[in-house]
Amino acid sequence: MWLLDQWAERHILDAQTRGEFDDLPGCGEPLCLDDDRHVPAELRAGYRLLKNAGCLPPELAQRKEAIELLELLKGIREDDAGMPEIQRRLSLLELKLQQAGLSTEFLRGEYAAQLINRLNEGT
Repeated sequence: MWLLDQWAERHILDAQTRGEFDDLPGCGEPLCLDDDRHVPAELRAGYRLLKNAGCLPPELAQRKEAIELLELLKGIREDDAGMPEIQRRLSLLELKLQQAGLSTEFLRGEYAAQLINRLNEGT
């Protein structure tokens, strides 16, 4: 692996001297690094790769889907034909989260509103 490291380093330095990195977006600006102190050092690269690829752990994906269903329920009338199916899916997700030992309080109250606003800001 040492030879591969040298080869990669040489190509990076050659590209730098040719100025291939000069016009990249964010050039000269400070890096916005995530606070990953709680993640073991040997897992940080893998976690960052998964995060950048948009992969979520199953529990977080279920939470996100539950919030989307809750928002959908708020936007439709009670006499809508699809409402019972959406309520059933939301109940099933809530049950799955509870069985996994996770709180579902995020679906109710002030915290739910703040979480929904936060998720909507990211999209």
